[in-house]
Amino acid sequence: MNFLVEGVSGTGKTSVCHELRRRGFDAINGDTDLAYQGDPVTGEPVDAPASHWHHIWSIEAVRERASDLSRPVTFFCGGSRNAPRFAALFDAIFVLEIDLDTLNHRLDERGVDEFGSQGAERELVLRLHQTGEDTPTGGIAIDATRPLAEVVDDITRRAENWNGH
Repeated sequence: MNFLVEGVSGTGKTSVCHELRRRGFDAINGDTDLAYQGDPVTGEPVDAPASHWHHIWSIEAVRERASDLSRPVTFFCGGSRNAPRFAALFDAIFVLEIDLDTLNHRLDERGVDEFGSQGAERELVLRLHQTGEDTPTGGIAIDATRPLAEVVDDITRRAENWNGH
């Protein structure tokens, strides 16, 4: 089975990935393992400054890992502007959700070189949180304001009990 763990920047996707790995699960950090700057429609790489809107995943790499039957379950953690092009590969999509105060607190704790920590990037993250325009629809909402262990417990319990609902 394959599950996507998604959410607005700052909701905890990377932390969830690290905790899943610590617990022995196959977890892929999309930002470091699959992402590149490309056109979300064509997949062609773009030669331009890094942009949230061009942060996409290699569809071939997602397909390859999703079809790997040597692991009973794989979690793909992260956001990608071309996710609709490979969303059907996942048994379910978990969407990490947090309130605005928690998001602001987490963005405040980010280093100046981390996405969303400052300026226009922060404004974008806050807008995407408010509008939901960049979050997959139909996902399973996960309350990510709880401690990390509880969030991952919730995700793994739902994955282990997954039967298509």
